[in-house]
Order: sequence, then C-alpha cells, then structure tokens
Amino acid sequence: MSAPACWTYVDGAWHQGSPKVIGPLSHAMWQASIIFDGGRAYDGLAPDLDRHSARAIDSARKMGLAPTETPAEIEALAREAIHRHAAGAALYIRPMYWAESGIGALQPDPASTRFLIAVYEAPMPPGTGMTAVRSRFRRPAPDMAPTDAKAACLYPNSARAIAEAREQGADNAVVMDHTGAVAEFATANLFFVRDGVVITPEINGAFLNGITRQRVINLLRQAGKTVVERRVEYAELLEADELFSTGNYGKVQPFLALDDRRFQPGPVFQTARDSYRAFAETMPA
Repeated sequence: MSAPACWTYVDGAWHQGSPKVIGPLSHAMWQASIIFDGGRAYDGLAPDLDRHSARAIDSARKMGLAPTETPAEIEALAREAIHRHAAGAALYIRPMYWAESGIGALQPDPASTRFLIAVYEAPMPPGTGMTAVRSRFRRPAPDMAPTDAKAACLYPNSARAIAEAREQGADNAVVMDHTGAVAEFATANLFFVRDGVVITPEINGAFLNGITRQRVINLLRQAGKTVVERRVEYAELLEADELFSTGNYGKVQPFLALDDRRFQPGPVFQTARDSYRAFAETMPA
C-alpha cells in the first residue's frame, strides 16, 4: 500500500514524504516524550487551526518540553502545507514536539525539544454510521498518566480498545474512566440524546476536552438545544434516542449500534453536523 501524499516541515525546511527524524537514542523513541495535535483541511476548509496549534504548544509544555514556536507560526506552516497539496484535498494536519535527550534516563531535557509538522492526505470518514461495544480498557486518572496533554503515550490503550471492538465485529468502543463512568469513545468524544436533551460526559481529567467537542456544544446551544455535561453511566447509553461522536478526524459522526441496541441518525445529530459544517465554512483553508 503506497504512502499518502505528505509534506513535512522540520529543522527549517520542507520535505516531501516522511523524512527520518528520530534515531534509536532519541529520548522520544524509548521514553515516549512526544506529543501531537491534529487539525483538518477538507473541501477548501480548515476549521479551528488556531486552537489546534495552541493546544500543541500547551501539550508540549505539560510534557516537560520547551516549544519555541507560537500558535500563529504553527498555523502559518499548516496553511503553507495545505496549499502545497491539491485544492480541496482531505488532509490531516499534525504538529509534533518531542525530546531528543533526557535529564537522566526518564525526564525529558527541555533544551532538546524538536518540532515538526506533517500534513498528509487522509480521507474523511463517510459519515454513514458506526457501531460500538463496551471496552474493558479504561481511561487513566490524571495522577496515573499525562491526561491533560495530547501525549502519544496515551494512544496504545485506545488501540487496544479498537482491536478489542473489531474482534467483536464493531468499529469503535466506549471506554470508561477511572471511576467507572463513561468517558468517551476510543477515538472521539461521546454524545447521546434522551427526550430531546443532549448529554455528554463531564470533563474530569480522564480525557481531553476536545476542540470539536467544545465547538459542537456551543453550536447546539446556539441552536436552542439543551446540552448537559455530567457523569454518565453505561446503562444510560443503551436507553438513548441518539448516539454520536465528535472529534477532529471525523468531525460529527452517527453511531448506529451499541452492543445489541440499534439507533438511527436523529434530528439532534443532524443539527450538530449541519451546524458544524456551517461553522467550518466560515474558516477557509
């Protein structure tokens, strides 16, 4: 399978494809001192690039790194890369920071912080609906892992949840937090609708308050919907009228099944998707 078309900026220069940037002695290679963020460009749109750029810097600092770029500089590089691709291409925009060396074996050396941004073709999910099951894997508590950063070390557990779901014939998984409450899907934030009220798990430090999540909450409220952020028990999802996700990669996606419970994309989901699209159209690439 051929690699997607990609432009990568690192060490002051642009490269086509995937340049080799990390060696066996890099601290990030064996101690996971690496973060990333993800923006999207599609249909000539690039929503919230400024917020994704700012979050990359915030995540780096929370991991003990020392970024030197500003959000505006990262956004400008992202836009330059977008325009190196075909107009309207569906792209994933991934700024990254990592440590090359450590202070001792474990602590990253902030002075060794490096940066790159990779922008590559990644088709948008079709939006026709996904299925999910409950995962046995959980999100860690804030005192167990760097849950306040978009740290690469958090994602192997998501991969385990996805692999578990696929073994059961599902596309995704609902993961619990360290208290036993619903946290999110393995790859995106979770929303459900009951009697016209939109409910999403409250932010308690176990998972990121997604940029698309925040945007959709505001858009739904502007559309007159009641949105409640609170503790959610798994059984509530099986009694829901609608179930959908928000996330940068797929934006707003409907879920058609959870375990044996079936759903249809409903009016609240449609409002969320349409409102997000209208918002995105105000932010050209």
